[in-house]
Amino acid sequence: QVQLVESGGGSVQAGGSLRLSCVVSGLTDNSSARMGWFRQAPGKEREGVASVGSSGFTRYADSVKGRFTFSKDSATNACYLQMDSLKPEDTAMYYCAVNPWPVWGGPALFVVDYSYWGQGTQVTVSS
Repeated sequence: QVQLVESGGGSVQAGGSLRLSCVVSGLTDNSSARMGWFRQAPGKEREGVASVGSSGFTRYADSVKGRFTFSKDSATNACYLQMDSLKPEDTAMYYCAVNPWPVWGGPALFVVDYSYWGQGTQVTVSS
């Protein structure tokens, strides 16, 4: 059973930083996995924020490019999202997701491209 647990959310002022962590358990080999971070604000659809595929390439949503950085630690089955220069519009529940056996190895920012999800961690940015 694959499980994901996020942590690191919180409340910050605009311009501040947070680092989200996601630990994946139940996955014996993540070398081919695609991992991603998504977020969902109240009343809005879940949207992709950042992703890394087995190819090693990373993809970011335009709204976070230059501010967020995705990193992955294959040895510990963990991934991280460093969020800098946070804005009030970044306020949302943030979710980690994984697809252990993607058909293709690139990054992806669509919900349908992932099989397992964490419970989320709340990020609130005040102006």
